[in-house]
Amino acid sequence: MNSKPNAIVAQSGGPTAVINSSACGVVQEAMKSGKIGCVIGATNGILGVLTEELFALSAEKPQTIEQLMQTPAAAIGSCRYKLKSLEDSKADFDRILDVFKAHNIRYFFYAGGNDSMDTADKVNKLAADAGYELVCIGIPKTVDNDLAFTDHCPGYPSVAKYVATCAMEAGRDTEALYTTDTCTILEVMGRNAGWIAAATGLAHRCDEDAPHLVYMPEAVFSFDKLVNDVNEVLKKLGRVFIVTGEGLKNDKGEYITADKGAFARDSFGHVQLGGVATMLKAVIEKEVKIKARWNLLGTNQRSAMHFASLTDVNEAYMCGQMAVKSALDGVNGKMVTLVREKGPIRLRQGFGGQEYKCTTGLAELRDVANGEKKVPKEFINDSGNHITDAMRDYVRPLVQGEAPITIGEDGLPVFMRFERKPLEKKLPKYM
Repeated sequence: MNSKPNAIVAQSGGPTAVINSSACGVVQEAMKSGKIGCVIGATNGILGVLTEELFALSAEKPQTIEQLMQTPAAAIGSCRYKLKSLEDSKADFDRILDVFKAHNIRYFFYAGGNDSMDTADKVNKLAADAGYELVCIGIPKTVDNDLAFTDHCPGYPSVAKYVATCAMEAGRDTEALYTTDTCTILEVMGRNAGWIAAATGLAHRCDEDAPHLVYMPEAVFSFDKLVNDVNEVLKKLGRVFIVTGEGLKNDKGEYITADKGAFARDSFGHVQLGGVATMLKAVIEKEVKIKARWNLLGTNQRSAMHFASLTDVNEAYMCGQMAVKSALDGVNGKMVTLVREKGPIRLRQGFGGQEYKCTTGLAELRDVANGEKKVPKEFINDSGNHITDAMRDYVRPLVQGEAPITIGEDGLPVFMRFERKPLEKKLPKYM
């Protein structure tokens, strides 16, 4: 019987192209350390802990674990489940500890965004209050790039590369047919932070290039301003390509489009957004009297492994590695962060830009859970309808390189799947 403590890895929130790279880093580093018995996967995040839906990650074939680096979305399984306060949901917390005790779990690695770090922080406090030895380490993950205390988030560089390229390609389509399809609107993700929309500005190398207008939640939006902006671009080019984040807000701080129906909020209380592109299309066609099309990338933008950033893949893996190394060094209650090193500016062979170096740091889980990083003012132009060179300098090194991907005989990418050898259930059914 293995007397070494076990570790559990779980994924939470919206998937990304590289969250599995972080999981790969955790599993490989844990097994290499020789200090951890079994690395356990929790199917569908913290829900998998509550339901005891666990499987032995470290029993998977080594090539399967390696192929995580080329597989998008959350291979272990994700969720959106909010743990309430201990007073409101004592049963949940008791169950989590019971599962950890039953399987000798002493390390908890949770990959996700703000809400996931809140969950990890609550579990950490629960264990401490109960006198149970447990190390909790958060691994950053979000395409929104809105986690505080980290220069950027794994997942963001890949979505940035993808949406910028989509804007570039669709922009050429509009340019070719602008006499009939005069306006195109591309809607991207971004509830409160406009990092994804801002990334598309990288494609705007000259006045001719799309996108011509970029709207982010951080800049106050009005339909009158939209009409004026569109007319100005039309005077110069005869066509217009617009990128908009889903979370645009008016001068009262209200979302210009927000679902008010029965499913208007998710389990964390976040307003469900969407439809801003169709709203902009209607206004432009009515007020400017030109034909407008709209494109919605949806979940494609966060799962586009075929065009993932190599920088992103490598950094996501590094975050998984450092989570394990930090835990084994006695660090607890922290999230791994990415730190952009400031150094001499030199040409980097192959990219012709500034040298870029990134290391890792640590931040308190509770601080990350309660923080939110917005696009700073210096990254948005004075008109509030595009980005500045400072934003280009920020995002350019993040999108460099193309992640290797295995192609099958049918010409399509090959993604891994776990065998998922289940662990023995030791507790009564809970949910």
